[in-house]
Amino acid sequence: MTSNFSHVRLFFLSGLNETMNYRVALFSLTLLCYCSIVLVNVALIVTIILDKYMHEPMYILLCTFCMNGIYGTTGFYPKILRDLLSPVHVISYSGCLVQALVIYSFACSDLSILSVMAYDRYVAICRPLDYHSIMSKQRVLLLVCFSWLTPFCIIAINIILTSRLKLCSPYISRLFCVNWIIVQSACFPDDTIVNNIVAYITIIIYVLHGFLIFWSYVYVIKTCVNSLENRAKFMQTCVPHLTSLLIFLMALLVDNMHIRYGATDLPQTLNNFIAIEFLVIPPIMNPLIYGFKLTKIRNKILGCITYKTKQLR
Repeated sequence: MTSNFSHVRLFFLSGLNETMNYRVALFSLTLLCYCSIVLVNVALIVTIILDKYMHEPMYILLCTFCMNGIYGTTGFYPKILRDLLSPVHVISYSGCLVQALVIYSFACSDLSILSVMAYDRYVAICRPLDYHSIMSKQRVLLLVCFSWLTPFCIIAINIILTSRLKLCSPYISRLFCVNWIIVQSACFPDDTIVNNIVAYITIIIYVLHGFLIFWSYVYVIKTCVNSLENRAKFMQTCVPHLTSLLIFLMALLVDNMHIRYGATDLPQTLNNFIAIEFLVIPPIMNPLIYGFKLTKIRNKILGCITYKTKQLR
């Protein structure tokens, strides 16, 4: 009997069960959100790539940040748009694991990129004379690879460990696949010991990322206190980074706390919003924050808009 349960080939997603009366409105809103995310992120990526004066570490990291936002949201939005038009909300076993890999490697990559951006600001403000030697093109390339490949490999290990489990339930009470919920569906709790150990190691690794960011900004703030020039640089380049960091951490913290300790009697609409806010708010807010705050990007985008407006006239 147990062997039958272990051959789960489909997962049933129950996050949309109570909202299907508004499927057209939800589909339109979701499509608008996804298109907006792609548009604002692509606008920043193209602006940075085409302007050779922005081929600097800070802008290269920002470009990487926006690319990661498109990567992560693509793991969620096409599937949810399809589900909103379908009476049955299912996903294949392998598709579920891939979706969990994409979404959570995106979240971890975001934190890694934010850590590298914090280190970049530390070097720029606290060690300006050494900036170009420390943040060389080769070093930036290595840091970008670290920010993408390390989270992908760490989450892939978690997913591979999950794939070996015998599952007793094909039901996921979410809009998308969550590795932690799949692990909770294991027939034999003893089999999940290794999964839990690796999951806690993963959490520790990204808590250390948080300490790196905190350490960087302690030194940055100390340096900026007595320097008007450094304070101006802090307001120009560090405030957008800190804003993005706080938005991301709050969204991720609320989601994780809700998964583990959230009330079970909350309305499904509220549950859904809590579950997807880290896939909605940071990817659309981050490029807007940087686009408005960083002078080079703002001037370039406004210049392009003005030029196109004159052409149309």
